[in-house]
Amino acid sequence: MYAGRLLFRSGAPVKIRYSVAGLLLSGALSAAISVSTLAAGPDAETRLRSAIHDGDASVLKVQGGSIRVVFADGTLALPRTAVLDWVRSDAQAVAVYFGGFPVRELGLLLVPVAGGKISQGVTFGEGMPVIRVGIGQDSDAGTLARDWIMVHEMVHLAFPLVPRKHHWMEEGIATYVEPIARAQAGLLPPAKIWGDLMRDLHQGLPEEGDQGLDNTHTWGRTYWGGALFCLLADVKLREQTRNRFGLQDALRAINRDSGGMANEWPLLRALQAGDAATGTHVLAELYAEMADKPMTADLPALWRKLGVAQVDGKVVFDDTASLADVRKAITSQH
Repeated sequence: MYAGRLLFRSGAPVKIRYSVAGLLLSGALSAAISVSTLAAGPDAETRLRSAIHDGDASVLKVQGGSIRVVFADGTLALPRTAVLDWVRSDAQAVAVYFGGFPVRELGLLLVPVAGGKISQGVTFGEGMPVIRVGIGQDSDAGTLARDWIMVHEMVHLAFPLVPRKHHWMEEGIATYVEPIARAQAGLLPPAKIWGDLMRDLHQGLPEEGDQGLDNTHTWGRTYWGGALFCLLADVKLREQTRNRFGLQDALRAINRDSGGMANEWPLLRALQAGDAATGTHVLAELYAEMADKPMTADLPALWRKLGVAQVDGKVVFDDTASLADVRKAITSQH
């Protein structure tokens, strides 16, 4: 996870969510679609779906899923084969975490943009989900290796669409799961994940005037508050089941039962599906604690129990800590 993510959500119906790291698209989606145009929702979705449907596609097969990849007009320093390998690798990381790719079919439009960064991630659900990601024309292999946006957007595919007030759950899951999925796939070291959580998770704690996650729609509470819910749930699940089950098991069950972002569910139904899979009531009970009132967490104490510390600017692990086995299990491949 990285500090300074600039992510937004439209005022459009709940089936539309998007995150923007740049302002312009190109090629098949037109030369200049602004953020305000994206916020209109249906027009942007229609253009994206048309570009994917009509474009010259490469089809990738990933663990039960099929990804139709289309390149918008524009040049890239990287060969397309390298870009497709990156998409496949990130999709495989998501499939490893969820026990299979979260949806049967996905359309993906890759849009060359100025610069050397990955940006402009946007995902639309319902029916066949579609994703658009901007790829800097000067991007190199290191750019692709460092990127978090592709996995973040693909993680969104695994959870059903829920009413707008629960948007923190959608973004919290994507924020929390993205680096863990990459670690389980061997793309990130565990020290990176825990160091970033120690640095950033405090942004999800409630501040004065907070009215719970369902009613406090700030950036920090939406992304990091949602991620805080996920970490607390993961730890509680593993404590209660003696590390037999964790949040990963609950999310796999929710994805399997709901079909993911292609469908819309009430949030409580999704949480109950996750709890049924783990034989607990952790998700529903934690939601009841955090939804309508500010519930804080003693993060320094949690890091100590997990055996995570910063020493001279480096992350160090204490394997004698009471929850060290929980920390190891979270980032281990299952």
